[in-house]
Amino acid sequence: MSLKAGIVGLPNVGKSTLFNAITKQNILAANYPFATIDPNVGVVNVNDERMNVLDSMYMPERLIMASYEFTDIAGLVKGASKGEGLGNKFLSHIREVDAIVEVVRCFDDSNIIHVEGDCNPVRDVEIINLELSISDLEIINNRLDKVYKKAMTTKDKDSLAEVTALKKAQEALEKGIPLRLVNFPKEELLKIKSFQFLTMKPIIYMANIKEDDLGNPDNNYVLALKDYAKKENSKVIKMCAKVESELSELSVDEKKEMLSMLGIEKSGLDELIKATYEILGLKTYFTVGSDEVRAWTFKDGMNARECAGIIHTDFEKGFIKAEVISYQDLIEAGSETKVKEAGKLRIEGKDYIMQDGDICHFRFNK
Repeated sequence: MSLKAGIVGLPNVGKSTLFNAITKQNILAANYPFATIDPNVGVVNVNDERMNVLDSMYMPERLIMASYEFTDIAGLVKGASKGEGLGNKFLSHIREVDAIVEVVRCFDDSNIIHVEGDCNPVRDVEIINLELSISDLEIINNRLDKVYKKAMTTKDKDSLAEVTALKKAQEALEKGIPLRLVNFPKEELLKIKSFQFLTMKPIIYMANIKEDDLGNPDNNYVLALKDYAKKENSKVIKMCAKVESELSELSVDEKKEMLSMLGIEKSGLDELIKATYEILGLKTYFTVGSDEVRAWTFKDGMNARECAGIIHTDFEKGFIKAEVISYQDLIEAGSETKVKEAGKLRIEGKDYIMQDGDICHFRFNK
């Protein structure tokens, strides 16, 4: 399963520069609003040191990393949900993403135009979040217009349950509460899942800072943003889009050297991916061999049979069992052969709950 995130933010906050950096694609980035007028999609590999170790151990013909897909949306502005600017046109493009990355400018620069006149991260975030809420409300209101009368007339159980869930969502949004903070029972979630509400999705705030602020204590803008994010249990990741752009052009060794000079351990992209995995409850298992070493992303709590289905539906349908080695056991033993000699290769059934770092070989009926 490929992890998908939508990048949103006001114009000129560094969205396109960030997108260029992490995907190494040359999309339009200019110092004026609405430079990005088409949804751009790019895929970046998930940096996992374990893959490098497995690559050295198995020396496969192919090394396939887990992937992270980014969709860059045109800069939103106040009133986007009502047709202002170009943003409303593209909100539909992020309804199917797993998480939203909201880029927020956290530095002053008189040479870079701010669409609202000055730098104010909390105000900027509230503008974007309001537009996402209004977009969700529009869907809710339209659906209620269609289903409410039927539910009240027929007393159909499913229709009544849907109306209850939609009304609950409507009331929350009208109070300024994003749907991800609303406690929906499982049955209500099932009724509204198909609408892909934007405010239901986990959000990570990407604080775009100046290079001089990297490795230093948070500036006042970042502190204000973190205070806001804490109230809704969201994460804030600091990143300098300009530096990320420079890092994307370097070799692995050069990148490590530059990060060391900047006084930081990981790039902003790596921090973002780590944070996204955490909030979505994602983990990684591996398949290995001389032909291919590959990382697979799965949701915490999935069993062996479900994880086999990530590779192919036939694996899930015909599942027999899984041969499992933990990554740590493999590293400590030094080879797959020694793991087997130590009796640490496990045969697991369909209900086995997959663990992060498991190395698997699935047996199935064709």
